[in-house]
Amino acid sequence: MNIQTVAVIGAGQMGTGITQTFAQFHYNVLLYDSKKEQLSKGVEGIRKQTEKLVQKGKMTQLEQESLIQRIVPVSTIKECRNANLVVEAAVENMDIKKEIFQELDQCVSSQTILATNTSSLSITELAAETTRPDHVIGMHFMNPVPVMKLVEVIRGLATSEETYQIVKETAESLRKTAVEVKDYPGFVSNRVLMPLINEAIFSVYEGVAAPEDVDHIMTLGMNHPMGPLKLADFIGLDTCLSIMETLHEGFGEDKYRPCPLLRKYVNAGWLGKKSGRGFYRYSS
Repeated sequence: MNIQTVAVIGAGQMGTGITQTFAQFHYNVLLYDSKKEQLSKGVEGIRKQTEKLVQKGKMTQLEQESLIQRIVPVSTIKECRNANLVVEAAVENMDIKKEIFQELDQCVSSQTILATNTSSLSITELAAETTRPDHVIGMHFMNPVPVMKLVEVIRGLATSEETYQIVKETAESLRKTAVEVKDYPGFVSNRVLMPLINEAIFSVYEGVAAPEDVDHIMTLGMNHPMGPLKLADFIGLDTCLSIMETLHEGFGEDKYRPCPLLRKYVNAGWLGKKSGRGFYRYSS
């Protein structure tokens, strides 16, 4: 299959990053979000990000204008009917994703590949909501998408070899490294990363060290580019909690139990950078 038009579902941080990346590599992109305000905000965010690239000399003005022209905001999922590949990047909630996949299954071509950018949820379970489980796959981009080189490509139980190869080649066309992963909770990236973040939160919860000191130890002592608590703020503490709950439920092991402090912060609306407060405070 020749992928020419990609639809991205969700105009949040990940969805806009995925949209920008596909458009930068000359794909036509349909960008959908159920909230009009978020859709407009997402497109404007892409414009600002690419203007910064022009200012830094990493992109010409003409390239930036062409990139923006390749992005078409759409107000309904049905307008994605002509996409060859759909990448769902909605909130990390299985019920919401299932509804999206059911609707997509009814309106796009039977040959269209349905990919999800989920960071932890079951590809096999999502695929079972469609009439094309062989055409469903995980395509987990890392944040920030235009910069990070990895894409986890996750096969569901029924994902065909052809679907896998098309998605792998498509990821590579974006100058990403595609790594094959089996469909287990958290895949590899978040199965390893999230317990690290959760343990860092436990260190704060138990009074072992302040957030800044935990991060200093990991950046200066372990040579991590960013401390786990600051990283959690950037990911979104609600997303971290959702992934830890998926790991805990999927494996049934106490080592994946979310720290009570993480749950308390999320309940307080302290979600990290996007809300202005998490383990650190952020100005608007």
